[in-house]
Amino acid sequence: MRLAIVGAGIAGRLLAWRLIKSGHSVELYDKAVRGEEAACSFAAAGILSPLAELEMAEPDIFHFGVRSMELYQQWLTQLSQPVFFRQIGSLVTAHGSDKVELEHFYRLIQRKADNDALNDTPVEKVKVADKEPDLSHLGDGLFLPSEGQVDTIGLLAALATELEQSDNLIWHDGTEVDAVNHQSLTIAGKTQTFDWVFDCRGLGAKDELPLRAVRGELLWLQAPDVSIQHLTRLIHPRYRIYVVPRPNDTYIIGATEIESDDYSPVSVRSSLELLSAAYSVHRGFGEARIIKSVVNCRPALPDNLPIIDTEEGLTRINGLYRHGILMAPAIVEEAINNFEQLSQKVTHASNS
Repeated sequence: MRLAIVGAGIAGRLLAWRLIKSGHSVELYDKAVRGEEAACSFAAAGILSPLAELEMAEPDIFHFGVRSMELYQQWLTQLSQPVFFRQIGSLVTAHGSDKVELEHFYRLIQRKADNDALNDTPVEKVKVADKEPDLSHLGDGLFLPSEGQVDTIGLLAALATELEQSDNLIWHDGTEVDAVNHQSLTIAGKTQTFDWVFDCRGLGAKDELPLRAVRGELLWLQAPDVSIQHLTRLIHPRYRIYVVPRPNDTYIIGATEIESDDYSPVSVRSSLELLSAAYSVHRGFGEARIIKSVVNCRPALPDNLPIIDTEEGLTRINGLYRHGILMAPAIVEEAINNFEQLSQKVTHASNS
């Protein structure tokens, strides 16, 4: 079959890779020039925390996330270049005056997760110092042993390498798709036909779907005076901050979430909040260097849940919101399963 994918973010790249591994020929279209970090996937911290997300997300997000953790462990070994991946658990904590919020977090995820899920992915009450000695001042915390992280930029680069090396893929970068339809695309006023089209445009599909933009901001810090191994979330009544350790004394600080389609640089307010919170986690951040700031907008639907809409000749994947990296493998797996089942039915019906 001749397949087209529109959008080369995490969903589009994973989808293209898995389809060509299954023997399909794929044409990938993206408005960004190859090598640009335009997709919102590049602005993700790579947090793989399905259980922690239950605080504000629906159980569907949890289940997609748990399945994705399994798929990451399988799929990353199949890439020709290594991608940083670590599953050593995460910490959730709070300052003394905010411990009531931590207890609320604990009770909420206990209530929202079903019993079987919690048997497999427990939440442990711990002394933070037992996991991170440098953070002993934070006192009590929660440990989520099943959670992890992945280097998003490294993953996107590794997927690009796989796609570029494949004889079964044509990558049309710097190409604006005007319209996406069943079995066809309109590009520069001309229609091109395919056996199936996969729409992974994110906010580019806002004319067809009730999408809204949710702005996210990250700061990358070089902090040789900090030694934190675990992904650490700090709970605060007004915001949540996460500290994501990466190799070479690098840390990603984030958690801003603003209902806006503003792509301008990180604001002073956000910078102050993120850096002040990071400093309150570890004083070593006071001498850290800000090596990069990142802003992008993520596509969200009214219910903040993803869609995998499959009709004859067209599959739409969208609304991954702030869970794109967490859910992408499981979303792609389901989309491919739906596509294969429906296409087989269509083929069988046409032959009978």
